[in-house]
Amino acid sequence: MNVELFIAKRIIAAKQYKSSISSPIIKIAVLAIAIGMVMMLISVATSIGLQHKIREKVAAFNGHVIISKYDNNTSDLSAQPISIKQDFYPEFKTVSGIKHVQAVANKGGVIRTKTDFEGVNLKGVGADYNWEYFQEFLVVGKLPNVSQKKENKELLMSTYLAERLRFKLGDKVTVHFPKQDLNKMPNRRNFKIVGLYNSGFQDFDKTIIVADIRHIQRMNKWQKDKNGNYIQVGDFEVFLNNFDDLEQKGQEIYEQTNSFLNVQTIAEKYYTIFEWIKIFDFNTYAIIAIMIFISVINMSVMLLVLILEKTKLIGILKALGSSNWSIRKIFLFNASYIVLIGLFWGNLIGLGLLFTQKYFKLFPLNPATYYVTEVPVYLNLGYIVALNVGTFVICFLLLLIPSAIITKISPVKAIRFE
Repeated sequence: MNVELFIAKRIIAAKQYKSSISSPIIKIAVLAIAIGMVMMLISVATSIGLQHKIREKVAAFNGHVIISKYDNNTSDLSAQPISIKQDFYPEFKTVSGIKHVQAVANKGGVIRTKTDFEGVNLKGVGADYNWEYFQEFLVVGKLPNVSQKKENKELLMSTYLAERLRFKLGDKVTVHFPKQDLNKMPNRRNFKIVGLYNSGFQDFDKTIIVADIRHIQRMNKWQKDKNGNYIQVGDFEVFLNNFDDLEQKGQEIYEQTNSFLNVQTIAEKYYTIFEWIKIFDFNTYAIIAIMIFISVINMSVMLLVLILEKTKLIGILKALGSSNWSIRKIFLFNASYIVLIGLFWGNLIGLGLLFTQKYFKLFPLNPATYYVTEVPVYLNLGYIVALNVGTFVICFLLLLIPSAIITKISPVKAIRFE
């Protein structure tokens, strides 16, 4: 049997241990470890959760990579059409890791009512459109059916626009689309609101409405084939299997498209947003470093007090022939037990709070600032284990320093110590 571990267990189990001078200091050390773990879990879970949510929402409206006609147009509107007959459509065979490719078009317009008007961006989508993200955003109603043989007048609008313009599900909406020649009367299209969505990303919600792409193709007089099907679109949106490959896949897609097409990742198009969410990583690392530092300081003080309290025991063990390292191991086992207790309570409280937020959405956020309506939570066993193991290992290694005081204790003086 491990003698050092046996002695450490006896010290922990002793009644005097629980009512000793070091008892309140031990409780403070456990509390520091627990609070530190709670803070680290919340920081990592919410930071990663917020980053993932923002990425998903930006991708929902743009795809991960946008392929458009190369020109000087910097807006989100489709200025120049692209032929739908591309090697990468409907399936990107020359680049791996591509989940889906869809053809879209965008056109600016104005919705006017008796009391208000609002500029909008009509996003035209076709039968190939992936509704996965919008299905999650849908608040009431249904998604437009754009797979019919003829174009329909179904429209998906955000709750933000509907409230501003006082529309509700089932209402008729007239959208005016200016022509290039501003002296001519604008195109008018009548739609029926069949669904209301709320992504929580107001930059998109306040302008984007979704309908059949054929409305835009007809207004822009884009080309048709001999069967009467449109063969020109505004842009192609490419979805990836793994967002972490965005930069690499963006470069590969660029190399596999011709020089007349422009390839842009959402990280490039929305540079400020993605630079902003990178700051979360720095904040998370800072919080982890501070919490571990505080935990180590508290554990070091606790260990020193415990050593001083057990000075006589140290003297007796040395007199019996125990080595300095053997005695240090006793106190390190003791300290490790206290760290584990703190980690247990920290995980229990921290994960409890995170699961509560994940399923009950108790803490809201301002979508105008954070692009989400509530604090998002990302739970993954990998980072939970890494935080626990990392905290334990760092505390254990750094506690080797204060435990070195044992080597300075003289057996004769220690046994006489009062």
